[in-house]
Amino acid sequence: MTYTKEQIDRANQTDLVSFLQAQGEQLERAGQEYRWKRHDSLTVRENRWYRHSQSKGGGPIDFVMEFYGKSFLEAVEMLIGERGEAPPPVYLQFRLPPKSPDNQTARNYLTAARRIDEDVSGFFFSCGDLYEEAAHHNAVFVGRDESGIPRYAHQRGTVGSFRLDVNGSDKTFNFCYRGEGERLFVFEAPIDLLSFLCLFKKEWQKQSYLSLGGVSEKALLRFLSDRPNIKTVYLCLDSDKAGTDACSRLNSIIPQGYTVNRLVPLFKDWNEVLQRKEEITDGKYLREAVYGLREPQQEETVEIIRMSEVDTQTVEWLWEPYIPFGKVTIVQGNPGEGKTTLALRLCAACTNRKPFPAMAEHEPFNVIYQTAEDGLGDTVKPRLMEADADLDRVLVIDEGKQELSLSDERIERAIRQTGARLIILDPIQAYVGEKTDMNKANEIRPIFRRLAEVAERTGCAVVLIGHLNKAAGGQSAYRGLGSIDFRAAARSVLLIGRVKREPNVRVIIHDKSSLAPEGKPMAFSLGAESGFSWIGEYDITADELLSGTGGNTETKTEQAERLILDLLADGKEMASEDIVKAAAEAGISERTVQNAKRSMGGILGARRVGSQWYNFIKKKQPPETAK
Repeated sequence: MTYTKEQIDRANQTDLVSFLQAQGEQLERAGQEYRWKRHDSLTVRENRWYRHSQSKGGGPIDFVMEFYGKSFLEAVEMLIGERGEAPPPVYLQFRLPPKSPDNQTARNYLTAARRIDEDVSGFFFSCGDLYEEAAHHNAVFVGRDESGIPRYAHQRGTVGSFRLDVNGSDKTFNFCYRGEGERLFVFEAPIDLLSFLCLFKKEWQKQSYLSLGGVSEKALLRFLSDRPNIKTVYLCLDSDKAGTDACSRLNSIIPQGYTVNRLVPLFKDWNEVLQRKEEITDGKYLREAVYGLREPQQEETVEIIRMSEVDTQTVEWLWEPYIPFGKVTIVQGNPGEGKTTLALRLCAACTNRKPFPAMAEHEPFNVIYQTAEDGLGDTVKPRLMEADADLDRVLVIDEGKQELSLSDERIERAIRQTGARLIILDPIQAYVGEKTDMNKANEIRPIFRRLAEVAERTGCAVVLIGHLNKAAGGQSAYRGLGSIDFRAAARSVLLIGRVKREPNVRVIIHDKSSLAPEGKPMAFSLGAESGFSWIGEYDITADELLSGTGGNTETKTEQAERLILDLLADGKEMASEDIVKAAAEAGISERTVQNAKRSMGGILGARRVGSQWYNFIKKKQPPETAK
């Protein structure tokens, strides 16, 4: 497009104060002039501007070209809001110099004289942004617009110091590489750009690189307006006063919203660093990296965690898979069903290596045991002694002056002070706080969140003892006293109950597990005369234990015993593996069959024939081969 003289004159009569205010720029009155806050050394008055730091000024068209990076035609359009009527003369006048049949002279110059790596120069030769001019064998660096149309070309002599922009070149489109990344690296000359790529090759094609053809901001401002993906600008100008002054000026001109940094080459420019690379034994090519010349002014952002940046952590176990370290576990059951007994036996295992089924051996450590239901002297200590716990390692937070609650900061202080790796609070209901409604999720959630954070920060296993509600027959997940959020917040939930058919037998059932597959039910015997003893795995479900149906009918072990007696009736013998198959068809596991065989040890015999074992019912005088 082109403009008439009348249109150009009208553009140059534009009141710059009104123009800048329309662009949203901030002006400050200084006498009869206005000072532009973005450039404190620049003043405007009517249609004239003057930059005091550089002793230059002009009219509106010059102003828009200088500070908004526009070409002459674009500046006129911006000032009067009218488009021209014909193709721009600059496009018709600009022509790329004719190409040489090959690029050998330019290639040799860049490789030998400038030490540019052949893979770097070869990339730009292959895409046509770098080639050899036919008449004088100059190296030609091409600048294109976003559509790929050549709009600029700079010739660099392969002999001597000749350099020249091709006639008609638009310097707002300089030699560059456009990447998809968020970073733009800015240089004074194309040779410096190529040198930088040789020094920092790793994945260089992800980012963008721009030569200014000097220190003008025109190409930079145009590049940023065309590439909204850019977030950070690295000014990589020469390490001299001119480069430093230009960095300060460009930093003040770059629009808001960008982070601006400066990389200062070790020597005067990047090509000198490349030429003297062998002298740099430590691989440090920078004299200085200045970060945060300007940070973008942004609204307060939400803290976001990327899962790719989260460290994967391995769960540590106190009792795998039932009680993890650094997490909250709930043990719940009806009163008198053995919850406290289990807790005290756990204290003995942790403080004095006392037996606990399938628990890995730990070096003895301190345990904090808080109870609101039993006296320390008349109940807790005697039962700990009975369990053979190390009483010096069982600790209690003194609640004489102030009662403890789940959100009490003394819990974390006590864990750190004593090095405790297990804390037990019995029961939960006594420690939620007197003003907290256990049935309201919005009151329970923050308490449990804080407790879970304490467990994670300290690595301490937190075990909470809880009672069940009276909703007989309900699913186990809804039998915990209070809000369902108790259960939801815990990483592991253990249920303890008494087997109705065997009143001395208590079973621990893994009712919830967020960190590993649920463990097998474990049973222990607790009788007034026989005392405490571990039984081991037990075949019963949580709902059967709670409803009592598991105690009103034959247990799986009893079913297996009856099946074995039926299979071996009338003096029959049967291979052990055939008994297991018959039991599987009846829904009885191999483990239960083995438990049944152990309980039938007084009447069940076995003998080996070849590689097979056969079972039979012993007679009053069993054969000599019976085992």
